[in-house]
Amino acid sequence: MKILLLNGVNLNLLGKRDSKYYGTDTLAELESKLTDYAAKHGVTLVCKQSNVEGELVNLLQQTDCAAVVFNAGAYSHYSYALRDCIESIPTPVVEVHMSDIYQREPFRHVDVLEDVCKARFYGKGINSYVEAIDFLLTK
Repeated sequence: MKILLLNGVNLNLLGKRDSKYYGTDTLAELESKLTDYAAKHGVTLVCKQSNVEGELVNLLQQTDCAAVVFNAGAYSHYSYALRDCIESIPTPVVEVHMSDIYQREPFRHVDVLEDVCKARFYGKGINSYVEAIDFLLTK
């Protein structure tokens, strides 16, 4: 199985952002740990990141992966373009957030991607991604 691990806006700043919410791993370290975890379960991860909404849409539309683990970052709260894209593609998408968005600022409580994703995992740092991979392994 091949899974697209797609990280969105500002996730390239992992390791520099507030460690209370995002931990201390850089994006490269997160991708390496998740790639190793996935490989132990027979999964190949294709890791991509973009700060550009349209590039994220293109990556979702063009993927040849069986599924997507997607942390859209702040785009989760207002990107109807990403929502419409996820709703339109046949590839299942699982949403992740490293922090618990419901324990943060009120604007983060809105998640426009929630109802078009197959599942959501949040509030557990890197383990949110691990849970998303595990979920896809059972589907």
